[in-house]
Amino acid sequence: MTKPNPLPCADFTGKKVVVTGAAGVVGRWICEAFDAAGATLLLSDRDSGMMTELAATLSRPALTHATELTDADSIAQLVDMVGQEWGAADVLVNNAAVYPSAFLLDVDAAEWDRIFDINLRAPFLLTRAIATQMVHQQVKGNIVMISSGASRKMRTTAAPYSISKSALDRLTKGFAVELAEYGIRCNAVEPGFAAGSKASPLSDKHVQATTAAIPLGRASRYEDATSAILFLASEFANYITGATLSVDGGNSAGTILVHQDKKKAL
Repeated sequence: MTKPNPLPCADFTGKKVVVTGAAGVVGRWICEAFDAAGATLLLSDRDSGMMTELAATLSRPALTHATELTDADSIAQLVDMVGQEWGAADVLVNNAAVYPSAFLLDVDAAEWDRIFDINLRAPFLLTRAIATQMVHQQVKGNIVMISSGASRKMRTTAAPYSISKSALDRLTKGFAVELAEYGIRCNAVEPGFAAGSKASPLSDKHVQATTAAIPLGRASRYEDATSAILFLASEFANYITGATLSVDGGNSAGTILVHQDKKKAL
């Protein structure tokens, strides 16, 4: 069933949108929102089966690419597909991320590298390449980074994730400043807590405790972050760049404890 446009005033008819991590919980919502707003999509995710399933539910044909974001060659293939099919995208949403739960003392170098490859290096490589296509095609496009309130509030057993998102915020501002002369805007959205990720699964106790601690009393819904993403990528935000919009029910505003199954390091 096609979902409604979460921001009815935003019309993306004829616009071409790339979304990474498309098969995840938030990624799927983002794709459905842009589809409802009239956009044509290129879905990127390592799970080709889930992407095919998602593409079949959209109201218009979508491109798909099984991308391994830890592999620069795979990222380059995704970029080549954009160039061959469209010339340039109008919107890139860097949504894909991993959220492993582990104490810093337990994280080995390989896991650290994997987190930063997906959460930071991939958005850098994709934004650099997609923005270059936009410049060459004279497209005044939009980049939206999916960040997290964890970028401003360190969390026990999630420090690598928090650090990667802090760096992503600085990357957002760096691209915003350097792409402004080309009319390309770059902003970030911090979605609220949404359970169900297969890439970074959480226990039922973690989900229940985290949801109960959110100031506005509930987990994130389809219309929450997606309306903010559509807004920032639309003409209504044409004087906004380098900004980060938190849409998390107040979860990043306080010092709320998050349940952890593992209580001690090592």
